[in-house]
Amino acid sequence: MLFKDRLDAMTRRYEELGAQIGLPEVVARQDEWRKLTKEYSALQPIITKYEEYKDIEANMAGCKEMMSSDDREMAELAETEYYELRDKLHATEEELKLLLLPKDPMDDKNVIIEIRPGAGGEESALFGYVLMKMYKRFAERLRWKIEDIDISMTELGGVKVAVFMVSGQGAYSKLKYESGVHRVQRVPETESQGRVHTSTATVAVLPEAEDVDLELNEKDIKVDTYRSSGAGGQHVNKTDSAVRMTHLPTGIVVECQDERSQIKNREKASKVLKSKLLDYYQSLKDKEYAENRRTQVGTGDRSERIRTYNYPQGRVSDHRIGMTIYNLPEFLDGDMFAMVEALALADQNEKLKSIEE
Repeated sequence: MLFKDRLDAMTRRYEELGAQIGLPEVVARQDEWRKLTKEYSALQPIITKYEEYKDIEANMAGCKEMMSSDDREMAELAETEYYELRDKLHATEEELKLLLLPKDPMDDKNVIIEIRPGAGGEESALFGYVLMKMYKRFAERLRWKIEDIDISMTELGGVKVAVFMVSGQGAYSKLKYESGVHRVQRVPETESQGRVHTSTATVAVLPEAEDVDLELNEKDIKVDTYRSSGAGGQHVNKTDSAVRMTHLPTGIVVECQDERSQIKNREKASKVLKSKLLDYYQSLKDKEYAENRRTQVGTGDRSERIRTYNYPQGRVSDHRIGMTIYNLPEFLDGDMFAMVEALALADQNEKLKSIEE
């Protein structure tokens, strides 16, 4: 087994931790003790499965020895058991590989989704609205909470920008593969000749940043307030309740005008800014890694075309995994489960390959 040395090292570490967390002087230092017990608990299922693996190996060795017995009946029984154990060993090895997969610490976080029109003018804005409804319906199917942050509409019902939060168990783990450029092929509502046009919209999926993830220096933030406005320039209210925050070191700008209260808009804008900064700093940290490793599900870069929605053929195709589904209306109504699971599986398989290598 290619990763046996790694498992042996993890076993030694597990035993060391078991000894340390029982020491009175370590228990007295609660912060250190909690950190060690968390690491110990994370290793426990891996070590338990590895012990099971070694027990099967030992039993196979016993069966192999018995297969050379002069007692023919005993030898045949041992041979049967040996091959049964071999199958069990392979299955246990696969379970171990899954346990060894690196876990994304962001997977259980809520997400902030940002949708913006791309190429295609008003048609791309209308497509952005379709995507917004699709993600909201997906969230509703899972009984997740949806909270609008900054929704700005065009006069024809498209989106200039749509920023909203989705809160629910494992939200980021299911939606993180949606980041990228989405392409639509259809006859636009604004097209009188009935020709199929191609337009795009960009989607960014950011894990919600918590205070423990990132601290903002108030000196780095420029805050502007202005009057909220809706489609067609109609004023939502007559006070400067909308908020624009600019992070001066990076130039990242966020806006929030969903609430009538400036305080609430400040809170929401701050939440989005933290999430964008967390994503920005994480991307810098992972840049070298991303350049050296191309994964089956793509990089998730904002400029990458990831999926096509073809209305005339009633299909949706994901270009990263070569998957096409012929139920476009249901997919746009939030029935994205098959695609979401396929993307997660492709990512998992790619990570398994890296472990084996």
